[in-house]
Parts: sequence; C-alpha cells; structure tokens
Amino acid sequence: MDATAQRVPSTAKAAADPQALVYRHSITTRITHWLTALSLLVLVMSGLQIFNAASFLDASDKTDPARRVLSIDGGQTQSGANIGTVTLLGHTFNTTHFLGFTDDGMGGEGPRAFPGWVTLPGYQSLADGRRWHLFFGWILVLCGAAYLIVGFARGDIQKIVLRPADLPKLIPMQLYYLRLRKDPPHYGKYNPLQKMAYTLVLFAFVPLIIVTGLALSPGVDAWLGPLPWLLGGRQFARLWHFLLMLVLLGFVGVHVTLVLSTGVVNNMRSMITGLYRLGKHEGLDA
Repeated sequence: MDATAQRVPSTAKAAADPQALVYRHSITTRITHWLTALSLLVLVMSGLQIFNAASFLDASDKTDPARRVLSIDGGQTQSGANIGTVTLLGHTFNTTHFLGFTDDGMGGEGPRAFPGWVTLPGYQSLADGRRWHLFFGWILVLCGAAYLIVGFARGDIQKIVLRPADLPKLIPMQLYYLRLRKDPPHYGKYNPLQKMAYTLVLFAFVPLIIVTGLALSPGVDAWLGPLPWLLGGRQFARLWHFLLMLVLLGFVGVHVTLVLSTGVVNNMRSMITGLYRLGKHEGLDA
C-alpha cells in the first residue's frame, strides 16, 4: 500500500466524515497529468508553427481555394501599409499585429499567420516545428497508455466513465454550476459533467486527434496510405485536426476555470500530493 494512503482516513472513515482528507490521485495519475499538460502546450505551439507553413484550411480532399474555410494572410495594402487578415467562411477581418502580419519571432514583424510568441520555435521553421510536434505527440500517447492501463488496474477509469445512472444528474449539476440550484446532486469521485467531459476527451477526441495527426504524417502515409482517404483527404484531415485542437483547448479552458472556482488550493494539492479534502456533496466511489 502507498505510504501516503496509510496516513489518511480509510474509505470507512471518509464515509463517516464527509469532509475528510483522502488520498485521491495515484502517483501515476499525477505524473501523467502534468506530462500531458506539458505535452498539450508544446503540441499546440508547435502545431501553430506547422500551420504557419500553409496558413489555410480547406474542406476538400486537396488544396482548393473555392472550398476554403479559413485563411490567415499578411501583406501590404495599395498604399503600402502592412496588413494582416483572417478570412473565415468568406468573411474577412483586419487582424494586423495579432494574426497575419505580426511578431516574426526575431524581434520584428512580418507576414506570418500566428505570432512568434505562441509558436515553437518562435522563429519560422517547419522542420523544427515538426520535430517538437512528433516528440511530444509520442509523450502524449505514452502518458495516455500509462494512465489507462494503471487506471483500469486501480479501478479509476471505471469511476471516470459516464454511466446511464449519471444521465439524470447532468442537468441538475449544470444548474448548480450556473448558480440556479443551491446544491448539486450527490456524486462520487467525479461529478456527472466531469464524467461526460472526460469520457468524450479520453475515448473520442484524443483518439481522433491522434488519428488525424497520423494522417498528416508523410511517414505514416508511406505504409498506411488509405488513412487520409478515409478522412476525406489530407486537407480534410488538416481541418479535422485543427478543429479537434480547438475542442481540446476549450476543454482545458473549462477545466482550469473549474479548478480555480471550486477550490484552487484543494484541487492543486490533490494533483501534487494526492491529498484532497472532500466537499459535503462528494464521495469516494463512482
């Protein structure tokens, strides 16, 4: 048994004391959590670096300006002024100094989709961006595999998956978050909205973003050529990959907001030391 777990209340004691300090997250969960957070940050920044090399998205099997969904461009007006633009679904917006014509990562500005301060590396380099992306892509995959294997063995995955019994609690839990309900429904280690989000992320969005990423790899194309075709072509794969990135960023944003709004000290302590103080509506089981 983990030595830390021996110093905190047992399940029986925690049940008798609703606000007990319990051992909530295993060492594997904590390590993979922080490595995953680092990997996602690097993957987004290196992914934006890669996007800069072809700063458009087409809903097509190949490059087709007639089916362009998004483009970020930089150049000059007829008067010679520098300008950056974003064109989304045929609507163009001036985004000079933010997108299109912005920080070039070398102390100046130039035509560049995403600025140097959000890309990795900061200077424009498709080759280096791909190296960072590939390396941390495998870190993410290995972290996910370790988390799932250990989680199934410990029974943690079973507690995080949304079940039919959780469905009636989804709306009451949302009303509680919106301050339209005084108390949330009773829940275990994870509340029903957390279960829904984690189930979708772990078993839908992350696998899909990995598959679409593999479809964009020239090396994978060499031995798994039908994969891009199954996704509608390489340009469609780029589109799906970019949209899934936005979905994951949205999930991370909501996750961080809830961590900050539901007890940042308690939540951070649980993910650093494993120790967590139960709220009055929380339990240990699913």
